[in-house]
Amino acid sequence: MMKSPTILAVGGAYIERRGQVLGAFVPAASNPGTMREEVGGAVFNALRCAVRRGVSGSLLSVRGGDVLADTVARAIAAAGIADLSVVFLDRTTPSKTTIFDSNGALIVGLADMALYDLALAKQIRRAKVREAISTADAVLCDANLPSTALERLVTLAAGKPVFALAASPDKAARLTPVLGSLALAFLDRREAIALADLGIDAAEQDFADGLRRAGLKGGVVTADDGPVLGFNEAGAFSILPPKKVADGAADALAGATVAALLRGLTLRAALRDGVAAAMLAIESAGLVPVLTAADFADALALVPEPQKIGMT
Repeated sequence: MMKSPTILAVGGAYIERRGQVLGAFVPAASNPGTMREEVGGAVFNALRCAVRRGVSGSLLSVRGGDVLADTVARAIAAAGIADLSVVFLDRTTPSKTTIFDSNGALIVGLADMALYDLALAKQIRRAKVREAISTADAVLCDANLPSTALERLVTLAAGKPVFALAASPDKAARLTPVLGSLALAFLDRREAIALADLGIDAAEQDFADGLRRAGLKGGVVTADDGPVLGFNEAGAFSILPPKKVADGAADALAGATVAALLRGLTLRAALRDGVAAAMLAIESAGLVPVLTAADFADALALVPEPQKIGMT
């Protein structure tokens, strides 16, 4: 029996709270609404999806010594992921709270993630983490790590593919020092614009060219209800998903794409897997879809073939 590919993921695993206003939003007032809370984080969401696609995973993150930390730990264990995370008893577990209006448009977001900047870089020096990197087939990270931690991580992972998620437009710049060392980066259009200094009306080929000029050899750019762009040394292409790819669905796309790449698929074929996982994530009640074999096959059958773009 063939051994499953192994991934070490490094980055955010935190509490995500998503609130939605019922009715018209009234600023500076108490608004009736609903609030949902679960464990998320770009790299954790992507790793869970990769594990559900047959990869073995371990996770290095940091959390506080509060009740929320127990919730995060239980979610990691429930996902079948080895937990290499460190607990800081005198700190608060990172969290992200977002509030949407009744139509799903973002009103405000609040990210309490100072612990990542404070502690993650030091954790990568641990012997246990260096050993995990040496035994993994690939490394998956997100830009919740400061640039110094990302640089140390890609140095230790030399010779292994490193996949990165930009996490947010304001954090995307943290990837700049390591772009040339990444096998693939996953970004949305806002993150790509920030990283490649592009205009908001840039065309697909402009995104590929701009990210290449920034140093990236391969990338995937999602665009809410637009095409998903992929590019590497073999050229640039796009896939138009049957459904919108946004929020946690983009994390699922990344995880399934990485899992497929580690099974030996080309980026063109692997990204079709990613789009199928994203479609299922949109329909899922949680941040990560279940991905049964039958459901995945049905979703994949709906994903169109990639279309070549530009002079590549």
